[in-house]
Amino acid sequence: MNASDRTPADLLRSALAADPARPLVTFYDDATGERVELSVATFANWVAKTANLLQDGLSAEPGDRLALLLPAHWQTAVWLLACSSVGVVADVGGDPAGADLVVSGPDGLAAARACSGERIALALRPLGGRFPQAPEGFADYAVEVPSQGDRFVPYVPVDPDAPALAVAGTELTGTQLVERARADAAELGLAAGSRLLSGRPYDTWDGLSAGLYAPLAAGGSVVLCRNLDQLSPEGLAKRIDSERVTGTAT
Repeated sequence: MNASDRTPADLLRSALAADPARPLVTFYDDATGERVELSVATFANWVAKTANLLQDGLSAEPGDRLALLLPAHWQTAVWLLACSSVGVVADVGGDPAGADLVVSGPDGLAAARACSGERIALALRPLGGRFPQAPEGFADYAVEVPSQGDRFVPYVPVDPDAPALAVAGTELTGTQLVERARADAAELGLAAGSRLLSGRPYDTWDGLSAGLYAPLAAGGSVVLCRNLDQLSPEGLAKRIDSERVTGTAT
């Protein structure tokens, strides 16, 4: 990654320039058996489409606050980077009543209704599938995002010193986030080409860092595992071997 990168979106752009074909996020859900692998290029395409949805479809602006009510999931990672691309503050597990817009999975819909702004719902089904019927009062992400543009340019340049992420009482600017991600990558022993398996939830900085930001900052990749407690020790050992994992954070 480049020393000049100051936001998570910068890190993604550097990863795309360096090797777009390499894996970036490999996602497992051990409750459903789902496995999804996204290259840097594929992940970046999802981020661009989602950022366009934020900026154009939802009229989000830099400094707006987005309550992100999603579990550790590849689509959550996409939303985190899309927020960074626009300059929207991703408030993970934040109060929808105090947010400008909300993005929720099936389990958070009741709480998400407290948001008076735009509401987006994710079914979190395999392959990014849609709801059979969109929840009342919500737009279905899987319906809205495919038609969005594959390239994203913010109307206003993102300020790296503006708030970018809030989680579990910690708020970070883009610059602070990148600095902490780099420090965590060094502590985890990550380098270019490393593959970190993370079973940590996304409700703390440590979970977000291991599950996305630290591997991205190091030029590595993450094997992101939801419901890892449902995988046997033998199954975990097999996954570590088959995915060429170089480190774990569970």
